[in-house]
Amino acid sequence: MIPFHVRVRSVFLSLLLVVIAGGASAQTPADAPPAESATMFSHPDESRWWLSGQVNLISQTHGRFTSPYEGDNSLRAEREQALSRLWTIYTGVKLSAHIELLFDIESAGGRGLSDALGLAGFTNLDVVRNPTLGATPYVARAMVHATIPIGSDVVDTTPNALALAAHLATRRIEIRVGKLGMADFFDVNTAGSDSHLQFTNWTVDNNGAYDYAADTRGYTIGVVAEFRDRASAARWGEALMPTLANGIRYDWDVARAHAENVEIELDRGIVPGHDGILRLLGFMNHARMGSYQEALDAFAGGRDSVPDIVAHRRAGRRKGGAGLNVEQDVGRGFRVFGRAGQNDGRIESFAYTEVDRSLEVGLAWVQRSGNRGDRLGIALVSNGLSSQHREYLARGGLGFLLGDGALAYGPERIVEAYYTRGVRGGVSVALDIQHIVHPGYNRDRGPVTVLALRAHLDVPDPMPAGR
Repeated sequence: MIPFHVRVRSVFLSLLLVVIAGGASAQTPADAPPAESATMFSHPDESRWWLSGQVNLISQTHGRFTSPYEGDNSLRAEREQALSRLWTIYTGVKLSAHIELLFDIESAGGRGLSDALGLAGFTNLDVVRNPTLGATPYVARAMVHATIPIGSDVVDTTPNALALAAHLATRRIEIRVGKLGMADFFDVNTAGSDSHLQFTNWTVDNNGAYDYAADTRGYTIGVVAEFRDRASAARWGEALMPTLANGIRYDWDVARAHAENVEIELDRGIVPGHDGILRLLGFMNHARMGSYQEALDAFAGGRDSVPDIVAHRRAGRRKGGAGLNVEQDVGRGFRVFGRAGQNDGRIESFAYTEVDRSLEVGLAWVQRSGNRGDRLGIALVSNGLSSQHREYLARGGLGFLLGDGALAYGPERIVEAYYTRGVRGGVSVALDIQHIVHPGYNRDRGPVTVLALRAHLDVPDPMPAGR
């Protein structure tokens, strides 16, 4: 058997070869100082068109860990290695001064460890949770973006794949309609929302308790409206829910299946002379979802041999939650950040992951000098379940991600650290380590340590923080 450290070294060398072979145009990270460089596709401030792309490769591996038993949805205890491959082509065109059309094609290939099962805070945000979908390219985003100026004051902005204008009214309303990712606009955090250059864990890059509307690949169809002023913003979103938990098809019965999202943002720091942001999030999902208590009652009454949430779904059920998202610059390139969230754990986790409450704190650093834009960060997350959810799993029930066949409950605790090094021409490589205590909320299993290597290419601009 090949030793574990040899497997890690082999994966690293393979990724490094991919990076060296793929190096091309120059790239300056969004939050690093600009540097003169040549890019494959230049984007002058007043350009009508947008064309860019990215490739993200993440290889992850873990060694054997303690596991007295396993279920259908367990993280496998034997040594594993998995490689995910994600590429995206971003396009856009300005139809007028205030209307843009954005259209992105994407492919998510490869697999995640244990096919992305067994962890609430799964280790790789790029993984599609249904590997049978394959790497066939699909439409990720197709939306109309309209801006309505309020007043004559104008602020300079940096064009990106989600907003093409270089100058916008300071006070404005922005409306997006079409296929989009809710996580592109809600619960965004400068230091912890980007699996391309930052962390890769689901519950570090997003609030785990935010069960945001999405299909298996992370997208939905909906509308997002935002009012923005100089130091504040308010956004609202309405979106389609999937027909099944973690499903690929949308439920078009909008009277009984839809998602409401609202977020208030205050752009005010608490450290003098340094910027900070506070975001308050609320959401309410309406869908054909199951009740953990009904599934447990049917099992206790002998009507089901094991608790089965699928058998107790009912149209029109509601699942709500709230979240807090903070970030604060503290100088010298350092930024502290955190999230907290809780949802109604009586109704099944349906769209994102199996988390009913989550608490996260972290610290990130970005190089402010030179043109390489190196980064590093560390984050700690604690995820938890409601009493009904944990009993459901303990009695042998299966969620769409979890199910060891039994459960000795303990909060799932995760520590993730990464270092990203800019190379040249839009290329970066990263080392990442995650240590997970009580994987799948089970004190009988683990802990497990996951090592990762990431190679990334931007042509020419990085995707804004989001999915």
